[in-house]
Amino acid sequence: MNLMNAKKINSLYRLRFKRPFSFSYAPPIDTRKRFPDKKFFKSNPRDGLVDRLCREKKFCEAVDVLCEQKRLREAVQLLDRIPKPSASTYSSLIQFCCRIRALEEGKKVHEHIKRCGFVPGVVICNRLLDMYAKCGSLLDARKLFDEMSSRDLCSWNTMIKGYATMGLLQEARKLFDGMPQRDSFSWTAMISGYAKSDQPEEALVLYSLMQRAPNSKPNIFTASSAIDAAAALPCIRGGKEIHGHIVRVGLDSDEVVWSALMDMYGKCGNVYEARIIFDKLVDRDVVSWTAMIDMYFKDGRSREGFTLFSDLIRSRVQPNDYTFAGVLTACADLASGELGKQVHGYMTRTGFDQGPFASSSLVQMYAKCGNIETARRVLVGCPKPDLVSWTSLIGGYAQHGQPEEALKYFELLLKSGTKPDHVTFVEVLTACVHAGLVDKGLEYFDSITEKHGLSHTVGHYNCMVDLLARTGRFEEAKEIIRKMPMEPSEFLWASLLGGCRIHGNVDLAEEAAQELFKIEPENPATYVTMANIYATAGKWDEVQKLRKKMTQKGINKSPGYSWTEIKRKVHVFKAGDTSHPRYDEINDYLCRLWKRMKEEGYVPDTNFVLHDVEDEQKEENLGYHSERLAVAFAIISTSEGTPVKVFKNLRTCVDCHTAFKFISKIAERKIIVRDSKRFHCFENGCCSCGDFW
Repeated sequence: MNLMNAKKINSLYRLRFKRPFSFSYAPPIDTRKRFPDKKFFKSNPRDGLVDRLCREKKFCEAVDVLCEQKRLREAVQLLDRIPKPSASTYSSLIQFCCRIRALEEGKKVHEHIKRCGFVPGVVICNRLLDMYAKCGSLLDARKLFDEMSSRDLCSWNTMIKGYATMGLLQEARKLFDGMPQRDSFSWTAMISGYAKSDQPEEALVLYSLMQRAPNSKPNIFTASSAIDAAAALPCIRGGKEIHGHIVRVGLDSDEVVWSALMDMYGKCGNVYEARIIFDKLVDRDVVSWTAMIDMYFKDGRSREGFTLFSDLIRSRVQPNDYTFAGVLTACADLASGELGKQVHGYMTRTGFDQGPFASSSLVQMYAKCGNIETARRVLVGCPKPDLVSWTSLIGGYAQHGQPEEALKYFELLLKSGTKPDHVTFVEVLTACVHAGLVDKGLEYFDSITEKHGLSHTVGHYNCMVDLLARTGRFEEAKEIIRKMPMEPSEFLWASLLGGCRIHGNVDLAEEAAQELFKIEPENPATYVTMANIYATAGKWDEVQKLRKKMTQKGINKSPGYSWTEIKRKVHVFKAGDTSHPRYDEINDYLCRLWKRMKEEGYVPDTNFVLHDVEDEQKEENLGYHSERLAVAFAIISTSEGTPVKVFKNLRTCVDCHTAFKFISKIAERKIIVRDSKRFHCFENGCCSCGDFW
């Protein structure tokens, strides 16, 4: 603004408001020309102080007040009215620019320093370095660093920290190696930089060197970074060495270090040591509780995880979204619907405001535990369901043999404005697989790239090969495999092998099995499936060869077991198991069922029994599969009309699937069986899968 315009505005303002106008606080030019009213100038109660300071030409003090009022742009503009700004004025402005990450204003201050001939000392230069580094402008920082006539330890540390924070470890290491001297901050910057940039080995090597370096005692940040590096590897030996060193240098009283150690021991698989540290924590926050609970679940010690969660409920610490999400996920993995309901009930009673993690975990838990309708209600009750919740419900309907509902909720997801990801499409394609919707599956497969702009993943190809193989369209399946841009996975070959088992395609099955033997030579599932295919084809010599090969390699078939939950107690059964306290009752009921089923027209399917024995013996083997024992026990242990729910770790056999249709009609019960692939809901002689599985 030129002087003439300023005088005109002052004259107009004086006529209207009877007081002088402070040029420093003029509104923007286009607003000022409209003669603003008094209300505009009442936005800040300290304007009068700044006006007075400017009238008294105390511009440095005015700059400080402007910085306090967070009016940085005007403070920088005021520099031009100061004949010779002091070092403290520059320092205050640079500090404020650094605090709010105002790079452009910081550059203007730096330019003003150069323009007015001020010679900055090392302190001002270090603050400029810090400002540039924290604002992400490392080129400007390095240029200033190289131009500095003298540098102190802070100068070197600031540059190293800046490079390390941005992940430029090579540049940081060059400076680190060239330092005339180092302190704890120098070592910490490099160690934490390596730890955060997925180079834990380098972090641990550097921490070991630091222990032998003079004047370089680690602090809690150094120790925490080294511990994180040991956890990332994971390296229990290195973690224990760091633990010992921390105790020797007296850092073992800090809660941050203890939390890092607990996390390290958990990730290294030593949950026992993690619990010892957890028990020593004086001020346990919700993060510590949640981490320890999750460690138990990940280590397969679910009982201890739930016990610790109960201890948390009784403490004064309030569980958060992540705590509930972890516990509900454990309930889903264990198919413990009753326990999941209790956790949900507690959340409701305490008025817990469910976040996205807890909500999506609730949907997933109910879906995996066979309560798909409750899962739907949870999702509908969410104000704004996230993608994970939508995907969990879609996958739940797919597993429950309700593809129409799965695809319906996928369309609702799209209408809600939520963008699907790769996992969502895996669930959508899975719904098509379970229902044999080949054309619909191909349509969705093509839409992934053409309509939604995503790339096909190996999971999408797995689903399509599974869908085509199940329906006997092997040529199309082979064509998809041939055109894949990536190497087929073991899941893809297993899907193809499963389709060959359904349709008795021995030649293609042998090709798929050979590929699986290359990828997973020790996986017993491939041997068992091929043995089933050979047994169905009557090739008992080939079955014997596979058995001999398994014996030579020491490969054992994964043991199958089933379980059911009655009155909050889980009962586990294995094939032919006679150890259950009520086995005699179970056996008696199965014998009566067998007779009734025969009368109803049941014919045992012995094609997949892997023993070349008499048919009578084969039928007897089928009659005592683990899922049949579990279903029989559940029926005799519950009142008439009560639905029965059984879970199995492997895929249920063809004959048991047929038997359950008869049992559901004879016993007049709804029987829900969840195997390793999906849910089967048997009712009145029919299954929800429509016999396509």
